[in-house]
Amino acid sequence: MDEQALLGLNPNADARYRQRAMAYFEQLKESQDAWEVCAEALAKGIYNDDHVKFFCFQVLEHQIKFRHAGLSAVQQQLIRETLMKWLQCQLMNNQPEKPFIRNKAAQVFALTFIMEYLTLWPKFFFDILSLVGLNPHGIDIYLRTLMAIDGEVVDRDILHSPEETRRNTLIKDGMREQCIPHLVESWFQILQTYQQSHPELTCQCLEVVGSYVSWIDLNLIANDRFVNLLLSQLSVEELREEACDCLLEIVNKGMDPVDKTKLVESLCQVLQSAGFFNVEQEEDVDFLAKFSRLVNGMGQSLVLSWTKLAKTGNVKEAADTLQAVEAKVPLLLQLLVHEDDDISANIVGFCYEYLHVLKQVNHPALSPQAIMLAVMKKLTYDDEYNFENEGEDEAMFVEYRKQLKMLLDRLAQVSPELLLEAVRRVFTNTMQNWQTAPFMEVEVAIRLLYMLGEALPASHGAHFSGDTAKTSALQDMMRTLVSCSVSSYQHSSVSLEFFETVVRYEKFFLVEPHHIPNVLMAFLDQRGLRHNSPKVRSRVAYLFSRFVKTLHKHMNAFIEDILTRIQDLLELAPPENGFLALLTSDDQLFMFETAGILIVNGESPVERKQALMRSLLLPLMDAFRLLLAKLLQETEEERQAALADCLSHAVGFASRTSKAFSNKQTVKQCGCTEVYRDCMQTFLPALSCPFQRGVLRSSVRSFLHRMIICLEEEVLPFIPAASEHMLKDCEAKDLQEFIPLISQMTAKFKRQVSPFLQQVFMPLVLAIFEVLARPAEENDQAAALEKQMLRRSYFAFIMTIAASGMNEVMANQGAENIERVVFTIIQGAVDFPDPIAQKTCFITLSKLVELWGGKDGMVGFPDFIYKHIVPACFLAPLKPTFDLSDAQTVLTLSECALTLKMIHLKRGPEFIQFLQQEYLPSLQVSPEISQELCQVIQQPDVKVLKNYMKAFFQRAKL
Repeated sequence: MDEQALLGLNPNADARYRQRAMAYFEQLKESQDAWEVCAEALAKGIYNDDHVKFFCFQVLEHQIKFRHAGLSAVQQQLIRETLMKWLQCQLMNNQPEKPFIRNKAAQVFALTFIMEYLTLWPKFFFDILSLVGLNPHGIDIYLRTLMAIDGEVVDRDILHSPEETRRNTLIKDGMREQCIPHLVESWFQILQTYQQSHPELTCQCLEVVGSYVSWIDLNLIANDRFVNLLLSQLSVEELREEACDCLLEIVNKGMDPVDKTKLVESLCQVLQSAGFFNVEQEEDVDFLAKFSRLVNGMGQSLVLSWTKLAKTGNVKEAADTLQAVEAKVPLLLQLLVHEDDDISANIVGFCYEYLHVLKQVNHPALSPQAIMLAVMKKLTYDDEYNFENEGEDEAMFVEYRKQLKMLLDRLAQVSPELLLEAVRRVFTNTMQNWQTAPFMEVEVAIRLLYMLGEALPASHGAHFSGDTAKTSALQDMMRTLVSCSVSSYQHSSVSLEFFETVVRYEKFFLVEPHHIPNVLMAFLDQRGLRHNSPKVRSRVAYLFSRFVKTLHKHMNAFIEDILTRIQDLLELAPPENGFLALLTSDDQLFMFETAGILIVNGESPVERKQALMRSLLLPLMDAFRLLLAKLLQETEEERQAALADCLSHAVGFASRTSKAFSNKQTVKQCGCTEVYRDCMQTFLPALSCPFQRGVLRSSVRSFLHRMIICLEEEVLPFIPAASEHMLKDCEAKDLQEFIPLISQMTAKFKRQVSPFLQQVFMPLVLAIFEVLARPAEENDQAAALEKQMLRRSYFAFIMTIAASGMNEVMANQGAENIERVVFTIIQGAVDFPDPIAQKTCFITLSKLVELWGGKDGMVGFPDFIYKHIVPACFLAPLKPTFDLSDAQTVLTLSECALTLKMIHLKRGPEFIQFLQQEYLPSLQVSPEISQELCQVIQQPDVKVLKNYMKAFFQRAKL
């Protein structure tokens, strides 16, 4: 072997040696027989270096995996001998190989088995077992090989080709017939022999049994001697977790429901008599987590058996199985309320299924009350939960809470009255003495009230009308919540839960609006927006906006008072570092929206609304002018970025206030046109700022989108200058975001913007062409994606113009430009394998044929149709990249069919003649098929054409 190259296998070797090692690896892999030196090295144990051994196995693996069929019989025999000699060496070594080498060896053994078991090496397992006997090193390789075979042949998580699946089935059938009983016997011997001396081998063997039990004859495992051995291992500290997993796999095996019930029951009897059901006495929580999974599996298996038996009408067996399910409930409850959440979480599945059974059988003796109390108890936070710095443990508890919520929702389906009563009792008792109760009890009491909203759903949140028992209970609890001062509780979790619940049940305040002032004060003072926790302040800003949106009609008397109280929260945070604002800029967006809603929907006269809106927006405009002037003089990049961010926030806040307007309350009716026009004049100069273009353009563009909706034609005078700036020095992303703005205007103002569109059309198109033509690095996927998105936006823009009914926009661009643009559409339809863009292109071509393809259409266009558009309709679907099994591509084909239909509509028999006499013969389409296609095109039903086209191209591609 090339010793120099082998040096490069060491991870610490320098790059030159590593490259040489890689080249040597490739050489050995590809050579007909050079790999044999690796086989020899393994068989004779020539090298001590682990990396070289691993390397030799990799070379061997490649031969078996990819070149096995091409090896001669002698070479195949060499591989078998190599593996057996290597295995023999393992038996004599004092020290086992490193785990990574043993795993790789097992992989190579497994691959050889897969290739040769059915043909060349049927005695694979007998040979290995007779060689290793009960030698621990040998047994280790044998067990690892079995796990590797399971991974290749059985593991359902791995996707196999139909060919591999067939092969795997044959292998399993062969193993069942020839060797499984012997393998099971070997496992029993290993488990018995090594449980004290080599616990790690025993655990490995238990894992093997668990993996194989799903597809072998269960009687080989589920018998007294095997199960008793497994149960004895449940008491051995190092083995008990693996033994538990193994028993779970036995329980999970698919089988007849009656047999399954018998199996589970016999297992339960043995477990119970061995004392495993006394959960309180068990201190090993890791084992209990596994045991909980086992009980969960047994419980779910019994429920499944009961469901099957009840469906098929086996009354006696179903009743027995139901009794078996009920008998597990005390154990279920012990595990569910266990203080360790992992143990509790592992039993939730069985609990959920059991509640489903309760819903169906309506058994008075089986009250879900105990489960309900357990869920309520487990929902409670513990002392260790870190609210200020939530880490992995906290995230796991949040997930666990979601599982408990599922149980609560299921409880509500089983017995809504019971749940309502239980929550009411807990809630009322806790609220009576919240001042002295620990935070977790107060939080969970409010949380339960909150959770009722989803557990007992009402359409559109109408919890306070209809069913009187539920309505009055919820109304009582809400009244207590907002009047018992619990909002003053000094813990962030309680504060958050209070506001979340108030907003979930905001309709309560429509029934009892006299509580609104108190709740408003809670929102506005140190309980809410001025709370000392930033997390609470942030969430409350959002919740406050929701509260105001629903209830603003009841707040008229307080509008100006609220605006005064939140004034400091509406200040633009300066770009200086170290300035600690109460709210982040994202939170402030909600505050500006809320202020807008209060002003616009108030009952003040128009002049007052106008004055209030101006006082809201004027500080933003003043700050914007100052900051923009600073930015234009700033040279340091970091400082420029901070200023640009601040400018973009100012524009975003102004934008957000406009969300308050509606069809009923327009900008005009509220007298606010002028103030937004002033905003436009203030913000637009930022477009010509040479620094931080991306951030500034993006925010001003969003503002323009809003103004097109709110100001309507008042916005039009600002658009030409804005567009001119936005088309200067742009990147793909700028253009891609600018196009929707033009499309929005085209759709909204149509003819009014025709002169502007005619003027901007070619500059925009040329800017797009220029960006698309820029060279990009071959592997730059981000740039390629940006170009693809820009191309899509460009095609969508041309489609919008074509569909707008403003023929003149494109028609007045001059023949050369029109041709250039239409050619790009043809190219987009045919050349780029992007079905979304292709579909847009065919819609556009169809529209252009409709506009210009008739008798009074554009001069020379009919000629263009025959030369370019008709061929596009055939060449695109014939491309290898045009995948007719993809749904998006089929939609493209539909548009392609509609384009042909449109051409026929505009050109009539002349088009049919062209297809039959010129175009289809040029594609070597037979006269019969050609006639068939032309007949379908002439039929009135488009659907027939779409289906025919799909079949036509599927045939053509065969």
